[in-house]
Amino acid sequence: MARRALTTTTAAFATTAALLLTACGGSGDKSSDDIKGADKGSSSPSASASATTGGDGPDLGLPKDVDLVFDFDKPSDEKHSAALADAQNYLRAMYHGIVAQDPNDPAYQYYSGGQAAQYVKSQIEASVKGGWTPFGTEKYYDEDVTTLSDGKRTLVTFCSNQAKIYSKDIKSGKVNRTEESLNSYLKFRLLMLPPSGSSQVWKAQTTEVVGKAKECRA
Repeated sequence: MARRALTTTTAAFATTAALLLTACGGSGDKSSDDIKGADKGSSSPSASASATTGGDGPDLGLPKDVDLVFDFDKPSDEKHSAALADAQNYLRAMYHGIVAQDPNDPAYQYYSGGQAAQYVKSQIEASVKGGWTPFGTEKYYDEDVTTLSDGKRTLVTFCSNQAKIYSKDIKSGKVNRTEESLNSYLKFRLLMLPPSGSSQVWKAQTTEVVGKAKECRA
């Protein structure tokens, strides 16, 4: 993917789109050829979300009926590779908090701060209020990692295909399936900050999620 320096500000990420699974997903009756990213398997070591971080990192394990597939190429640049890896952990942590139904889950706080942490907290609170949990597979692809003009912060962007991830009612166990549509495709932009102090990870500081991302469906 492209590697370039660019200029941006935190203010550019001030507004995010809600990532609510009740409005996403697919009916499951379409072939993988109909959906971009749906034919990407989980063969790479980084594809499965059922994992824990090494060292003192939090548990990011998810139930077997929730699978996050990252079809990303590993960047050759060491810093880009680390930023991309922890961007993935940020998303795993978000789902971990939703499954745990814990708006103060330490997992997402370990991998984020500022607006990015508030974004995850709002997603967890929405799931708790709605009484639902995720079910199915979400796929991520078309990643791009760029170094910003200050030489420190890194912008990570990628697409998401939510055609096969649904919300499941916690009490009844009913899976709320919806048809695949443009609503199934999202574009993520994460501003990642390098490790500092005692932290050994890159942390998401701001999150922008654009819905109905046509470029992710093409």
